[in-house]
Formats: sequence, C-alpha cells, structure tokens
Amino acid sequence: MSTVALAATDGMLHFELGLATEVFGADVSHIVEPWYDFAVCGSGPVQVDRFQLKPDHDLAFLARADTVIVPAFADVDHDPPVDLVDAVRTAHDAGARVVSLCTGAFVLAAAGLLDGLRATTHWGHTDALAARYPLVEVDPDVLYVDNGRVLTSAGKSAAMDLCLHLVRLDHGPAVANAIARRLVVPPHRAGGQAQFVRTPVPARDGHPLDDLFPWVMARLDEPLTVEDLARQANMSSRNLARQFNAVTGTTPLQWLLTQRIRRAQELLEGSDATIDTVAEASGMGTATTLRRHFQRTVGVPPDAYRRTFRA
Repeated sequence: MSTVALAATDGMLHFELGLATEVFGADVSHIVEPWYDFAVCGSGPVQVDRFQLKPDHDLAFLARADTVIVPAFADVDHDPPVDLVDAVRTAHDAGARVVSLCTGAFVLAAAGLLDGLRATTHWGHTDALAARYPLVEVDPDVLYVDNGRVLTSAGKSAAMDLCLHLVRLDHGPAVANAIARRLVVPPHRAGGQAQFVRTPVPARDGHPLDDLFPWVMARLDEPLTVEDLARQANMSSRNLARQFNAVTGTTPLQWLLTQRIRRAQELLEGSDATIDTVAEASGMGTATTLRRHFQRTVGVPPDAYRRTFRA
C-alpha cells in the first residue's frame, strides 16, 4: 500500500488540506482496494483557519512516505517554517514524490526542490514566487506541472486536478474517473490547460460601448471586423480602440477573440456539436482556425477540452 503523507503547519488553508484528505484519506474500498495509507504530519497541533488539527505523526514521518503533499498556506509574504522546509527536503532526498497544492509551492521552492524546474502556483502569487526564487521557471498559465517526482498545482480546483492526476498515475484512468464521479468533479483536466481565460469586462457602467457588447454577443457566428464594430458604435475605428482600452483594458480584436473562445467552450461543454459546427457557431470559420486559437488561448485542443466534461 502506498503511503501519502500530508505536511501540515499553522496557517495552512483548509480547502486544499481538506481536498487532499478527501481524495487520499477517504474510504473508497467500494471502488478500489487497496487504497492509500494516509497520514497527516506536523510538529504539533496545527491551527488551520478556525479549527485545530491534531497530526497523526510528526514531520519526521514524511521521510517514510511514498508521496508527500504540501497544501496551500495563507502567509506567502514570509518564509515558510524551517522545520517544514527541512522535513520536505529530507523526504524528497529519501525518494518521496513531493507535491504542492496552490501556494504550497513556496515550501518546495524554499527547499530547493524547484530549482531549474518548471512550476506553478495560484496565478495571483506567480509573480511573487518568481521574484523570490529566480531559479524556478514559474508558469502562471497552467493548472499543474508534473516533473516526475516533483509536482506543483495552481489554486483551488486545480489542486483537485493534480490530485486526480496522481490517482490516475497510481491506479489508472478508470479508478481516477470513479473517484471524480464520487466527488462530482470533471474526471480530468490536462495540466497544460489555462488556469482561466481572461475575459475583459467593462470597468464601469454607462460607457459608450454599452449597446455594442450585446449586439456583438448576438452575432458571434458572423465574420465581424473592427470596422463592423466601429460602424455599429457610430464612431471611428481609432476612437473605438480608445474606448475599448478604457473600458476593457484590451483591443477590440482581442476582446472579440476572447468572446469567441468562450462561446466555443460553452458549446464544447454542453453540446455534441462537431468541431466544424463549433467553429462556425463561434465565428472561427473553420476547425483549423478554432484549433489554432483555442490551443493558444486555453492550452489544450478543443477535443481534449471536451473530453474533460465527458464522464
């Protein structure tokens, strides 16, 4: 039986901690047997948000585990606890697979385990991680990164994606999908998928583009141009560009492309339409054009994205 040890310390966030416990520590004997031998490790009683957690073992136990998981913690402005960093490094040196969820990546980076490697964390903290640990190749645009024995995830739901990825590696896709169904989450999102698709929204109400946005959204399947938008807004293309930058922080074409990508995502998630049909309905024209823009923006091909939402 594989041992999964969760490294806990004061100030850790209960969401990722509970998520890992639910995946690796739950009784799933009705799905697969044997499952993981799960343990929570800490140097003493751990304060997690508003409740206190009593670990099963001290941090030295991490060196005996096959997989060590470091959940997120709130205070990323200060160095993580030295005893936690040392224990995680020792576990890795002993052969453990070390995994961080969300801002747990700061612990792995402090331990030197991410030096020279590609890694990620919650998009809101990627700049801080890169600035503090310049030897780490920080990727802010992916759900998780698998370097073999060292894995990192982005925040919140991406932590679940990485946990299911580990289950898939250890027990195969059928078991991982069954665990996902039990938790009522998508069975798999590829690690290279974007953390989110940036969708510029109006910064204020009552702006000059108020009537233009719904007009465009009702015509995404049409081959709209900047000139079409400017004509509908009754302004020059140059003025349109200025208004878009002021209201959304981006250009008319980039905003339009983002809306097309989101429309394609909706169709891929909720319909059985062919890729050609999705391309036409989202205004991409052809499947080739859709695949090129979708892969560049979302990080995975449309076909792979659709499989995420298929049980």
